[in-house]
Amino acid sequence: MTFRTLDDATSLGGKTALVRVDFNVPMEDGRVTDDTRLRVALPTIQRLRDAGAKVALLAHFDRPKGKVVPSMSLEPVVDDLERLLGAPVRFASDCVGDEARAAIADLDAGGVILLENVRFHAGEEANDPAFARQLADLGDLYVNDAFSAAHRAHASTEGIARLLPAYAGESMRRELDALDAALGNPKKPVIGIVGGAKVSTKLDLLKNLVGKLDRLAIGGGMANTFLFAQGIDIGGSLAERDMADTAREILIEAEARGCQILLPVDFVVATEVKPGAASRPVIAGAALSADDKILDAGPATVARLLDALTASKTLIWNGPLGVFEVPPFDAATVTVAHHAAALSKAGVLIAVGGGGDTVSALNHAGVVDDMTFVSTAGGAFLEWMEGKPLPGVEALRQ
Repeated sequence: MTFRTLDDATSLGGKTALVRVDFNVPMEDGRVTDDTRLRVALPTIQRLRDAGAKVALLAHFDRPKGKVVPSMSLEPVVDDLERLLGAPVRFASDCVGDEARAAIADLDAGGVILLENVRFHAGEEANDPAFARQLADLGDLYVNDAFSAAHRAHASTEGIARLLPAYAGESMRRELDALDAALGNPKKPVIGIVGGAKVSTKLDLLKNLVGKLDRLAIGGGMANTFLFAQGIDIGGSLAERDMADTAREILIEAEARGCQILLPVDFVVATEVKPGAASRPVIAGAALSADDKILDAGPATVARLLDALTASKTLIWNGPLGVFEVPPFDAATVTVAHHAAALSKAGVLIAVGGGGDTVSALNHAGVVDDMTFVSTAGGAFLEWMEGKPLPGVEALRQ
């Protein structure tokens, strides 16, 4: 994957860089409650400041649907960004027009300004060429550092990149490099872990992965659907019984493509989902009652997964193996996560994970820092795994 980065940008001193960041951060009562996404943007901002560029930040917050909604203003982000950056950050109450232009002109070299929510304008989500031109007129170059928004063809993620010299920021570059190492040009053998509740929400993902992986382990609620499709008793477990034919088709396709599917050979069963609930291990194929619910992968399945990870060079992980939010049904996810992280830390496994539940699960296991890369991009990460082109990335290709 070849794309333009800031290494390709020259003579930045005195120029204005329009930087698309993801500041769609959790807020409560007008205060940022998790500054992770602000921290992610710091290396790009600082690199541009050090080069003497003016830095104008473009971002969205929430879904104002093209209207000015005061409660969705980005202004509350400024104080936290100043604290993290250790430098003043100005704010403009619009992202285009005379006010934004004047505020940027007033910046010193190395100065930083956050422009108001781009989604206050209907032209943003419509990718309106006129609105993209208004944005582009504010700067000399464009930097996309928001991989999490790269799956959207919006004015600030795709349209503007067609109008200015466009580059990937530091966070974007790390993400693209990691994803390329995981699926684009991976070290083999490659194993995938896909979990979560529903086959229907990850159908495109599964169909794409069976053509790219050597092994694919399926866990969580979606594994129940595959077990049901094979005639295995799943009791009263969560499953999409109407997706049984689709599950069988995926198994046939995987075999034809040389991808070994790893389904649970045993599981942990309980009659209620609550912390400390009485549970028991059950071998796949044993009879279950209507009250029995499969809530986690069993010890034999976990042991099989650990061996498969040890034999692999690359791991791509999306979705937990059980109801990890409710101990003791986090055991399989935590054990497998620790093993993957240890292999990654030892330098023998490229371990990449992503997707909302996956990030939460890896945080729960305490292994995020030891994985090769953990993407917080959500929808963009999933669409990339599904093999779909991401407009914001395509616009950066050389």
